[in-house]
Amino acid sequence: MPRIAAGVVKFQQEAFPKRRELYDQLSTGQEPEALFITCSDSRISPNLMTSTEPGEIFIVRNAGNIVPPHTLHTGGTTATIEYAVAALKVKHIVVCGHTGCGAMAGAMAPETLGGLPHVAEWLAYARAAVQTVQELGQGKSDEEKMRLLIEQNVLLQLTHLKTHPYVAAALAAGRVQLHGWVYDIASGEVVAWDENDERFEPVAERYKNEVAEYAAQVTAQDH
Repeated sequence: MPRIAAGVVKFQQEAFPKRRELYDQLSTGQEPEALFITCSDSRISPNLMTSTEPGEIFIVRNAGNIVPPHTLHTGGTTATIEYAVAALKVKHIVVCGHTGCGAMAGAMAPETLGGLPHVAEWLAYARAAVQTVQELGQGKSDEEKMRLLIEQNVLLQLTHLKTHPYVAAALAAGRVQLHGWVYDIASGEVVAWDENDERFEPVAERYKNEVAEYAAQVTAQDH
């Protein structure tokens, strides 16, 4: 805790003053562009990964970047998704998995979760992805199966997202787009699902046109 507390002091003395104008603006409200759903894993830093400032992405974190299918039961993830889409009007929703995911290892081997009943129940929301890997992963190595599970889990949670009423309505109206990403901790690579090609592609390739357009806008503003 001393290191964390010292970090707070450093933030207050150094980082906050440099962004005083930004925090003054944020004190009156927020307009994030995207809802970012990722794992609670301490090695994942959404703002660092996306080079975003405070106020730009609305973040949900839980074990395994899970999105429970919509039911009448209220949970934190469900309520946050509803608020992001209905109240904040986010234009994009990203589900981001990652390599070396302990939650996915547990989903693959549920017998190891005997002393963690709530974790086991939570990871049941990834069961369809596990079944898919058992079907498609025959003949693959354990490492290849795990990578496949991480990817299939992202796709499964995107499917679950579509069952949430406000998400379904926003998709139908063209007000929101869904994105499936996988982050490689060792290399820093991020790949994104391409529905047309039905494969995960490097972000630079998947969003090539959008990135070029954004770069042109930034250049124009600087001049």
